Amino acid sequence: MDVSQYLDIFLDETKEHLQTLSDQLMILEQEPDNMDTINEIFRAAHSLKGMAGTMGYKRMQNLTHDMENVFSEVRSGNLHVDDHMVDILFQSLDALEEYTDNIQNTTEEGTNDNDHLIKALNAILNGEKSEPAAPAGAASKEEPAAPQESENGKKLDKWREIKLGDTELTVMNKAVNMDKNLFGISVFIQESCILKAARAFLVYKALEDLGEIIVSEPSAQDIEDEKFEFDFSMIFISDKDRETVLHAIMNVSEIEDAVVDPIDISQYQVAETEEKPEETQVVKKDTKQQPAAEAAAAAPAKKSGGKPVVNRTVRVDIEKLDTLMNLVSELIIAKNSLVSAAKNSEGMGNTTEQIEYLESVTTNLHESVMKVRMVPIESVVAKFPKMIRDLSKKLDKKMQLIMTGEETELDRTVVDEIGDPLMHLLRNSADHGLESAEVRAQRGKPEVGTVRLNAYQDGNNVVIEVGDDGNGIDVEAVKKKAIERGTITAEQGENMTDKDIVDLLFLPSFSTAKQVSDISGRGVGLDVVKSKIESLSGDVEVKTALGEGSTFIVRLPLTLAIIQALMVEVGKEKYAIPLGTIQTIEDITPGDVKYVQGKEVINLRGEVMPLVRLNEILDCETETDPEANMLVVIVKKGEKLAGLVVDELMGQQEIVIKTMGKYINKCKIISGATILGDGDIALIIDTNTLI
Repeated sequence: MDVSQYLDIFLDETKEHLQTLSDQLMILEQEPDNMDTINEIFRAAHSLKGMAGTMGYKRMQNLTHDMENVFSEVRSGNLHVDDHMVDILFQSLDALEEYTDNIQNTTEEGTNDNDHLIKALNAILNGEKSEPAAPAGAASKEEPAAPQESENGKKLDKWREIKLGDTELTVMNKAVNMDKNLFGISVFIQESCILKAARAFLVYKALEDLGEIIVSEPSAQDIEDEKFEFDFSMIFISDKDRETVLHAIMNVSEIEDAVVDPIDISQYQVAETEEKPEETQVVKKDTKQQPAAEAAAAAPAKKSGGKPVVNRTVRVDIEKLDTLMNLVSELIIAKNSLVSAAKNSEGMGNTTEQIEYLESVTTNLHESVMKVRMVPIESVVAKFPKMIRDLSKKLDKKMQLIMTGEETELDRTVVDEIGDPLMHLLRNSADHGLESAEVRAQRGKPEVGTVRLNAYQDGNNVVIEVGDDGNGIDVEAVKKKAIERGTITAEQGENMTDKDIVDLLFLPSFSTAKQVSDISGRGVGLDVVKSKIESLSGDVEVKTALGEGSTFIVRLPLTLAIIQALMVEVGKEKYAIPLGTIQTIEDITPGDVKYVQGKEVINLRGEVMPLVRLNEILDCETETDPEANMLVVIVKKGEKLAGLVVDELMGQQEIVIKTMGKYINKCKIISGATILGDGDIALIIDTNTLI
């Protein structure tokens, strides 16, 4: 029986059962005698066992079978839940998640039998309390120094697996003839890294400054799409020496190791010729497997990770929703065309009524589609309590996670992207924020530290706050570190506000950690967090008090598809400014404009803010009289305000956001474009970047 057609459903159901197991085990740890929880865990394990058996995943079936046996004994009263049992069950849950990830990526569960866990579960059944033997490879996590050398032998050959064609060999020969250096490079990202594609991109960027990448394995596109493990290889040409290249790679955060080998082109070509048939065979084999792997990886991503309420939810493929969304988008463009035609024609009679009706229909359709796309952020944050529990044991700190507002809804596309940045911020709070038990006792704080995650809707935005009651950010330490690194001068440091200094933490690879850990401490990815949130048209700010704690405030738009915007003219061009960022529109006289450090500012009701002349930023020739009053649109990002000078206001309009694509991504102040009713294109201004 071919069960591959059921793979999507299997993965979807498995993730729900694993989330149930995680939630219920958290409760069981606090309430060992809660029979409802014990029954729920037994049911989830039993369902997983049956599903895995049906799909032919024997290792997964065996592990869940032993978990089911343990809970069968607990239900009958023959076994009592203790900390040791809960620890083994959490380790088993991690193993099941590993199987699920493997199935999602390759359709196979992998070769790890997890014998140590099966033995430990059977020991519990027999009334023993022996610790599980460490699984193969676990030592490398605890003591990276010892196995590092033995692993390096394999790593050295990674770049040699790259298959070179005639074109690449010709380029390599030319480079050698021009006295350039030729290197085979393999880069290994830490397995604890959450945003590995972003780290790989930073490595590529660093290398492109030093030379030219001829070929990489996996391809740049696969790396961008995160279709790779934690390593990648390339053939690289440079004028620089090996040490300079290696230093540039290792300078990127969360890079565990890198191998830079000089290539002897003559030897390499001989090896290429000798091994060609074998290599070709390997490549064919990989190519054959690739579509299935890609399909398996792509398909589950379409599903919602939330816990559905029985008989109240319907699973809809997100591609169908996207199609529906595009149809609504076109409908709104058609409506805008009719509105434009009605304004330019006379004697249209009943057409105006029809347009009003069309407007009502499109607005309602838009709202209903948006509601279908909206999902609670619970699907993302549900995995965080277990993560905090694991960190508590790893860091040897007592901590609790308090979450509120999990039912707050966001557009599915935003929810899918926001999980990693939130995980970074929570790990940061646990590692950097919370003090050790001794320090907390000295400061009169409770022994158990608190990490908070709070979400709520604020107008057209959703705000997610991640905070802790720990040490807070030491502004002086950040300033000192920034001066040491040469990021700022001592003179600049004196003139900076505390907020400006805290914002330095979002610079690439900036960290004040005295010790680097695999949890955080290499810049903690705050630069990646900020860029990810801003790519979603959101922003992040920090509030901190030394000794009391810090709060990171993430503000995100409800949707990224259709927005209300203010249409303006600058020169002869039309632009859209998202309405959610606009505070007020002011009429400013030239005499109200002052200068601070050579830059124009205005004082608006006691608030001093910079003045941004859009015609200069966008390089548009304006025909307005310099002596006349100015139209200024006041926009806000977090606590910061700025005034955008425009020539004309065209009114408010519902617009469809069309992305600019990968080819036009250099201009950060433009977040997209929209098609107007008369067929013209208006660019959408990203006020966050401007500020």
